[in-house]
Amino acid sequence: MEPLYQQTHKQVHEIQSHMGRLETADRQSVHSVVLLFFFFFFLSLSLFCAVVENEIQASIDQIFSHLERLEILSSKEPPNKRQNAKLRVDQLKYDVQHLQTALRNFQHRRYAKEQQEQQREELLSRAFTTNDSDTTIPMDESLQFNSSLQNIHHGMDDLIGGGHSILEGLRAQRLTLKGLCVSLASLGIHRGLL
Repeated sequence: MEPLYQQTHKQVHEIQSHMGRLETADRQSVHSVVLLFFFFFFLSLSLFCAVVENEIQASIDQIFSHLERLEILSSKEPPNKRQNAKLRVDQLKYDVQHLQTALRNFQHRRYAKEQQEQQREELLSRAFTTNDSDTTIPMDESLQFNSSLQNIHHGMDDLIGGGHSILEGLRAQRLTLKGLCVSLASLGIHRGLL
């Protein structure tokens, strides 16, 4: 188990150094994009980053297979060494997962930066023309939509107002019926019916 652990641990450190090279190359590309001369350098640097990313991903995949083997071997260790061995394997697994996440984050940042560069280049290479003499602003749909929303708003206000007046009418009728009920009860008491 120990030689495989040492080999895997060494691979993790190599990946960390590759990630450092990748980050350094990425920072250099940010500074080199400023000048047009370095545009071709940026393209080759992007290709370099992709190659290094692929190497790192292949190493991470290999480490994951080593970790599976190490988990099996750590469970076969003598009981007094088993907990320590599993702890070391778990620590390696944790480190590799962090490296995998860092690689994904780097790839995402690089992809976003490449998209921004591509959009910038498209914008800079676009040929702009003058406006036509009869320039129109298409606001008809927006005005109609806004008018419809205002009409709906007023309709809802009217609906709420109607509901409020109906509720007030029902309250008034309740008071009237309550008064009538009290009057009928008192009339019944006076007539001796109740």
